Order: sequence, then C-alpha cells, then structure tokens
Amino acid sequence: MAEGNSVSLKQLAEHFQLRVVTSKSLLKGREVTNAEINRPALQLTGFYEYFEPSRVQIVGKVEYSYLQSLTHEERVRILERLFSTNISCLIVCRGVADQIDEDFVTIAEKYATPVLETEEATSRFSAKLIQYLTDELAPRISMHGVMVDVFGEGVLILGESGVGKSETALELVERGHRLIADDIVEVHKTSQNELMARGVDMIRNLIELRGVGVLNIKELYGVQAVRINKTIDMVVMLEPWVPDKLYDRIGLTTETMTILETEVALYQVPVMVGRNLAMIIEAAALNHRQKKMGYNAAEELRDRVNENVKRKKQKKNLQN
Repeated sequence: MAEGNSVSLKQLAEHFQLRVVTSKSLLKGREVTNAEINRPALQLTGFYEYFEPSRVQIVGKVEYSYLQSLTHEERVRILERLFSTNISCLIVCRGVADQIDEDFVTIAEKYATPVLETEEATSRFSAKLIQYLTDELAPRISMHGVMVDVFGEGVLILGESGVGKSETALELVERGHRLIADDIVEVHKTSQNELMARGVDMIRNLIELRGVGVLNIKELYGVQAVRINKTIDMVVMLEPWVPDKLYDRIGLTTETMTILETEVALYQVPVMVGRNLAMIIEAAALNHRQKKMGYNAAEELRDRVNENVKRKKQKKNLQN
C-alpha cells in the first residue's frame, strides 16, 4: 500500500549540513510534508493570498536585502506576520544569517519556528532541496519482485514465489546488465508519469537463491553490476506455462499495469523448461526501446501482410 511520507527537519538539516540559527530544540518533532518550496518575496510586501505555510521558506540575498532596507519597526511587523502563519521552517541562503539582527531570531523563537542557514547560493540550494524533497516525499509502495537495468530499460520482474525471478536476474547480471533490487522493490512516484524503483537498504545488492543462499552481487561482479535506482519502463510478469492459455504472439497491442495510478507496459512471459528467460527479457527490453523510438516490428509485419494481400487482389483483378 502507498505510504504517507515526511522528512524530519533534523534529517533535512543533517543532509544539507545546515547551521541552526534558532534554538536547536525547535527542530524536535518538526516534519516537512510538502515537496514544494517558497521564496516569500510577495509575503514580505504583505500579499498572503494562496500562501502555503507548509512549504519550506527560502530567504536569499534579495529578500534579505529588502528586509535590511526597511526601518526597524517595518521589519518587525513584516517578520511577525510571516512567522505567525506557522511556517514549517525558514532557511537563509548565502551565509547572511550571521548578519540578521536579534529581532529576527527573537520573533522566530516566539512562534517556535526553526531558522537554518546555508552558505550555498539560493538558486543552487533550492534546486537541490526540491530534488531531495521530491524523492523523499514521493508516493511509494513496496512490491515483491526484482528490478534490473537491461540495455538502459528499467525492467520490473514480477511473478509468484519460486517462478525464477532471482535466477533470471542473476543470469542478466552475468550477461552484463545491472541489478537494482531483489525480493523487495520500493517504487516511488517521482512525477506524474514516472516511477522510480530502488532497493531496501538492508538487502541492497543482495540476491537470494534457493539452494545456494545469499549472494552479494556488488562483491561478486563489481560495482558495474549494480545501481541504486532506475525508472520503471516495463513490467515482465513471469507465470507458469498454461497449455490452453492464449498468449500474445504478435504484439500489436501492449498491455499495461497500473502502479501508483501510472500505466506501465506489461509483458506476460510464460515459464517452461528450456526457455531462456534472460534472453527473452533482453529481447523484450530492446523491442520496447524500439517502440519508444517509433519502430514496431509487429506493425511492420501487419503492413507486409496487408501489402501482400493488396498485391494478390490487384493481380487477381488483372487476370479477370
């Protein structure tokens, strides 16, 4: 099931090595739940319509210089209004926090609002922060399967326990492809149409093989055989071969699977003795990549058949 996510302000401060300007006790229990940020330029002039206080507020050199241009009374009034909205926190960029007058800190602590500082340029820090919060706060689910990078295509391999997912992933690694996750795959929805898969830290780079045990792919095959995350481009569903079931043999239509309200191409691959699943997944990944680039072999076959039928009709009409 999808989980609601948050990032503690303490975790945020440690990740970006932020200096805490106000009392460090204000970080306790503070959570960031909104991946968007805000530079409160309009709010400093008094415009609060559509203002979202749950966003992290970023003050750069421009906003700070504006505050410094005001009288002491005006500055206090503006800061009182801003901090009274119960913003999650305020981060000052470009190392100007040391120059902020005592009223700034006093008002922030009055409303129990943490103020932090970074030496980084405002634009650069904002971009990093947005990317970090987007990743950490993205809707996510955990799925039982295997994730591999095959020819640059992110392939999520699913199927019932014992069908051969891990063995197939190991053979793909042997053939030069990369493992992202085995057994538990964390799927994050990082944008409207993008799903990012990664492994669980506890079992990262590990594969379990029945009868052999746990293998560390990074140690056995080197760092080139693993990667931390990858977008999910296609899903391969491994299922035991059912003799009476009709399987797609042409591929004119692509089935899809819905993950976190996102449609992903789905390929159902029957498993039976003698089938080389790794080779089949390689071919499926290359074929899927070709489709994204505008070429579809199934459509070419259809066009050839139609053209052949057309020529036969023309020849028959001429004979008549």
